[in-house]
Parts: sequence; C-alpha cells; structure tokens
Amino acid sequence: MVEKKKPIRTCVCCRREFTKDELMRVVATKDGKVFLDESKKANGRGAYICGEESCMKKLAKSKALDRALKTPISSEVYALIADGIAAAKK
Repeated sequence: MVEKKKPIRTCVCCRREFTKDELMRVVATKDGKVFLDESKKANGRGAYICGEESCMKKLAKSKALDRALKTPISSEVYALIADGIAAAKK
C-alpha cells in the first residue's frame, strides 16, 4: 500500500519546512481578528510558526507574521500567540 504524502508547510520566521502537523497556525480573519488556530482549519489567511524559542523571539522583531498575514499585528497579540504556542507544546 502506498503511503499518503503529508502536506509540507514553511515557518514564516525561520523559513524551514516541516510537516503541517509539526507547526502551529495563526489566522487573520476578514474582520481583523488574529488568533492561534488549533484546529488548523479556520477560515482566513493563515501562517505557520514552528514554535522554537529562537523563532518566537525573532517573530515580533522581524514583523514576519505581519507580512505573511498582510495585516498589522499588535504586541499584545504577539504575546498571546507566544503564550498559546508555549501551552500547546506542553
């Protein structure tokens, strides 16, 4: 039996490729909400983050998520995303 291919996604911060299951998805909806999508199926523009400490530190500084989601993101949202990813990794 042939194995099914797993989708590959790229971390917006470090630009490394991972399988979709290894990454966390952040979504920006049309009404301006930005949140961590744990189901990985929410509607809206999505971006993937690997969740490594180095990427989390670099994320807000480089504004990579702002560019990927094509919307300005406040520092409070970056903090919520970092907390959500830290909680999900445990």
